[in-house]
Amino acid sequence: MSTYRLILGNKNYSSWSLRAWLTLKFAGADFTETTVLFGRPDMKDNLRRLSPTGLVPVLEHGDLVIPESIAIAEYLAERHPDANLWPADPAARAVARSVSAQMHAGFVALRGQMPMNLTHVTDRVTPSPETLTDIARIQDIWRTCRRDHGAGGDFLFGAATIADAMYAPVVSRFRTYGVEVDDASRDYMDAVWAHPAMAEAVTLARQEPRIPEYDL
Repeated sequence: MSTYRLILGNKNYSSWSLRAWLTLKFAGADFTETTVLFGRPDMKDNLRRLSPTGLVPVLEHGDLVIPESIAIAEYLAERHPDANLWPADPAARAVARSVSAQMHAGFVALRGQMPMNLTHVTDRVTPSPETLTDIARIQDIWRTCRRDHGAGGDFLFGAATIADAMYAPVVSRFRTYGVEVDDASRDYMDAVWAHPAMAEAVTLARQEPRIPEYDL
């Protein structure tokens, strides 16, 4: 089959696009990119033209079209078993899927109050009680995964997996919004930020056009 094509939004602002992009990088997959730039008058038209859901990301592989980052991740895990995108141990794999699903479906307060912006640091947001609850829960997930399954590497399950791709945008949020975290969480965040794929994403994000109203 043909090379993958990833349809995504701005790396700087689109957290779900970043998750799919990182998973492709973790898989070592060859892929092309089509970016639907946010903040443009033609953005909605382009999304409707390129995405069956009107949202990003979307992965195309031959005639197959897969929207939704978690579905994209599962497809890549099946197609690239040697990349170990999920942990090999069944118990660890179940936990990795669980915490990824929690990220996919939850933490609405955090996502709403602290939109991802990879390259813009701000101190203008005071976390709400609901956001603080999300922050505490995320740190608990990180600590527990590192403690129970993180031997052999610096990531949630040792080596980088889909779970780390799912939480990478949260790492960005905690950094750019100045969220106070415990030492274990800080060590994990530093590892994610230093990963070559994440570093590349940040570099590319700096080259994208800015949206001033997103950079408040």
